Amino acid sequence: MVGIDNYRYYNELGGCVNDAVALQPLLSRNEDDSLNFEVRMLSAPVESGHVSRDQLLEALDRLFAPGVHMSLLYFAGHGARIGDGTDVTLVTSDGTEQTPGVRFSEVLEKINACEQEVAVILDCCFAGGAGGVPAALASGSILRPGVSMLTASRADQTAAETPAGRGQFSAYLEGALEGGAADTLGHVTLAGLYSYLSEAFGTWDQRPVFKANVDSLQDIRRCDPAVPLATLRQLPKWFPTPDHIFPLDPSFEPDKRESGLDPHPEHESTFKQLQKCASAKLVEPVGAEHMYFAAMQSEGCRLTPLGKHYRHVASEDRL
Repeated sequence: MVGIDNYRYYNELGGCVNDAVALQPLLSRNEDDSLNFEVRMLSAPVESGHVSRDQLLEALDRLFAPGVHMSLLYFAGHGARIGDGTDVTLVTSDGTEQTPGVRFSEVLEKINACEQEVAVILDCCFAGGAGGVPAALASGSILRPGVSMLTASRADQTAAETPAGRGQFSAYLEGALEGGAADTLGHVTLAGLYSYLSEAFGTWDQRPVFKANVDSLQDIRRCDPAVPLATLRQLPKWFPTPDHIFPLDPSFEPDKRESGLDPHPEHESTFKQLQKCASAKLVEPVGAEHMYFAAMQSEGCRLTPLGKHYRHVASEDRL
């Protein structure tokens, strides 16, 4: 993780170190406090820090060294546009107009030389140019298999800081990593982060860019699932077919005093789990607006399209 606010020849920034510090614990640990990435920090606070081009290159060599399953690079700082916008320089503290820092094409050379999965998150101006193909050759991007990239802006856009001393992109990224971008199973991937962040910016704002050449999405972080896996595994039992309607009656609702029924712990436990599924948009009531009324009126519930998906995954024993 790299956060640079202190520059000798560029104007100082005020949120990059704050962003790196705020995101570091979210990338270090999953929501259940299990280990995630082993994070090394390079930071340059104003007046008390310095990250040189050589230091960044040495850190990249360590990051992409063999022996790991996945490497992640997060950079917050100045970005310098290069030529036709098909590359960007990650500006270091000692950057000058002639040698601003480390070109992303140099980073790509190191990425292409390693074998692990690689994720890159860039919060800097003109970041969308990273991984581009020079216009003289072709249009598009050049990422080897197993590489994905999320940037704060397009190749022709700057990236804004907030009055509170944060990068606007990274402030939203923090909320996404905390669980805003997690899927039903609690997986947070770069694609999920992009989907969340894309909604956070308007049409005329800086626009995040997502590039990838992957055949499977790797977790950036794991959050607690919206529905426990043990509950999801019950979906094929409760719904023998995708279109099955699960019958309900007042015995499923714990608060059934008006009906005069005795407690039914098994039905009440099942209904509690079905309500969690309904909250996660996997199940919906039939013949009533809410699950409570579906039970009290002896109606039923059915799977939503998303619920049918997870029923299929559960029936294939992939949970």
